[in-house]
Amino acid sequence: MAKKISFIARDISWLSFNGRVLQEANDNTVPLAQRIRFLGIFSNNLDEFFRVRVATLKRMIEYAEKRKRANMHMEEAPQLILDQIQTVVLQQQNEFNRIWENITKELKAHKIFLHTESNLTKEQQLYVAKFFEEQVRSNTIPLLIESVPQLPYLREKSIYLGVVMRKKESAYNQKYALIEVPAKSIGRFVLLPSKPGEQHLILLEDVIRFNLPTLFSYFEYDHFQAHVFKVTKDAEIELDNEVASNLVERIEKGIKNRRKGKAVRFVYDKEMDAGLLEYLIRRLNLSRKDNIIPGGRIHNFRHFMDFPEVMKMPATRRPSLTHPAFVNKTRITEVILKNDVMLHTPYHSFDPVIELLRESAMDPQVLSIKITAYRLAPNSKIVNALINAVRNGKQVTVMLELKARFDEEANLEWKDILEEEGVKVLLGVPKMKVHCKLCVIKKKVGTKLLQYGFISTGNLNEKTAKVYGDHWLLTSNRKAITDMNRVFSFLENPKADYPYLRACNHLLVTPLSMRKHFMGLIDREIALAKQGKDAAIILKMNSFSDKILIQKIADAAEAGVKIQMAVRGIYCPKFEGKKAQENITAISIVDEYLEHARLFIFLNGGKPKVFISSADWMVRNLDHRVEVAVPITDAVIQEQLITIANIQLQDSVKARVLNTTLSNVYAESTRRKKIRSQIEIYQYLSQQKA
Repeated sequence: MAKKISFIARDISWLSFNGRVLQEANDNTVPLAQRIRFLGIFSNNLDEFFRVRVATLKRMIEYAEKRKRANMHMEEAPQLILDQIQTVVLQQQNEFNRIWENITKELKAHKIFLHTESNLTKEQQLYVAKFFEEQVRSNTIPLLIESVPQLPYLREKSIYLGVVMRKKESAYNQKYALIEVPAKSIGRFVLLPSKPGEQHLILLEDVIRFNLPTLFSYFEYDHFQAHVFKVTKDAEIELDNEVASNLVERIEKGIKNRRKGKAVRFVYDKEMDAGLLEYLIRRLNLSRKDNIIPGGRIHNFRHFMDFPEVMKMPATRRPSLTHPAFVNKTRITEVILKNDVMLHTPYHSFDPVIELLRESAMDPQVLSIKITAYRLAPNSKIVNALINAVRNGKQVTVMLELKARFDEEANLEWKDILEEEGVKVLLGVPKMKVHCKLCVIKKKVGTKLLQYGFISTGNLNEKTAKVYGDHWLLTSNRKAITDMNRVFSFLENPKADYPYLRACNHLLVTPLSMRKHFMGLIDREIALAKQGKDAAIILKMNSFSDKILIQKIADAAEAGVKIQMAVRGIYCPKFEGKKAQENITAISIVDEYLEHARLFIFLNGGKPKVFISSADWMVRNLDHRVEVAVPITDAVIQEQLITIANIQLQDSVKARVLNTTLSNVYAESTRRKKIRSQIEIYQYLSQQKA
């Protein structure tokens, strides 16, 4: 048995992952538009990190009596982790600013110019003044903040201009004002009059800056300073243990309280007037120990994920493939009633999933559809198909997880829409999230009942399916369908002793059998290694932080099991022993597609055990959620998944080595050919035949 190993704090590990996202923005081989998008992704990721993880650490400190229970998986005290976070975030912010400065130079080389209020041509000045009068002024309400007893409510996702107004002849006669930049209603980017072959843009806050003398003309000030800032707030929704019938009311209340959450980060333009800065920090009840982060002129870079399409560059994204099983086939149902089919999105098109539900909605022989939903697309084709199914007389049951973080409000709206159409909506399980991705369709042909559906690693979201790498098993396998029905029986009648889940003997389910089964499979590899036989494990997931499984993997390495891992995000183990160094390799791939799939492969003496799952190896997934892993029994699909995993493990372009120093160095290949796994996988799948 390996000695007890130590761990990287999960929050520091997560920041290292976001550092890999930042590396993509700095990679000159990445198309410029994508590099700007990666800056937006980095910024959005960091916002959510502060809203959830930093807020949680602060609450752990505040409620010291709960710290011992809440801190079970942490090696360090919350304050020490917060101090580390502050250091890393400031370093990353400096790197972010450097990268953005270089990108603006490249934009200019492509004749794309991002203006400020101070470098507009006469024609552009007239345009900005007119644009402000026609579209911005009515959406802009300045707040004079010195005279009010408390700081006005600041929206969590908005950016603000902190304005200092004074007369040039007197430094004493000045006022402070706040302006919320109405980016949500107008958009962040304004296209300006441009010369042929050029594109000129200005940010909305700079449109407002240019028009400050007009906006505040009543006060007769002649000198204005305005700098952007934003506030990040605690986003946790605390749910008590009331009965499930009150869940909707409690989540609605939680969403409202989230808007009033305590500030956990204040980010500001480092050029901001010192007096105004001190005033805002004091009014927000922040101290210098809090995350007060000086930055550049621009904030809320998440909007840059939607940077205007002004670059005339060739498209790099490869079109999704039609799975060979569906080429020249008119009905998805007929195919999967004969054979299992595995879709690998976004390499494969997501359309067969939508078409399967559309077919079922129209098929007069279909009796019912049961499906789980965690995150849905804004204009969901999935929901439209389910509604049409109800209208055509089918029984439709949707398990809609209201506790899906940051999708609570959207899912409440979907609940109302579905229920109005007659869909039976299940609202989750007390004290647990339902994260599994399942669908069971039942149809009656004569006297015969046919059942089929799918199990996936990803969300029923046609928008994210274009960029998230996931696996979708479309199947009519009786063992799988029987257990899927048991899971739905549990969701419809969630008893505390889990009788329906206990009956599952094909699927691995949480919180009952998944952890135990994976531990057993690791033990099997350990036993084989001790017998001198080949023993190997391949693990692919988003996050790896479960201490029990980390220790078990260390034990396996000590016994001689070869372990290869691809972990996109959080990676907490410190595998430092000699055997671990010899037998464990771990990488993280950050590339054009987001690596979202969970795949677990055990060599098993030459008869591989292969699973796809919705669950990462984290305590929350294995012990506090309803998750499913399905064994892949089809030999062709098994081989395909193993091939894909091996391609990813050989990546020498976008893979970074996961190590104890969090250095994010790129993996090197001994091969002459550089391997970029996402391109290699696309080429591999494009050559597959039915």
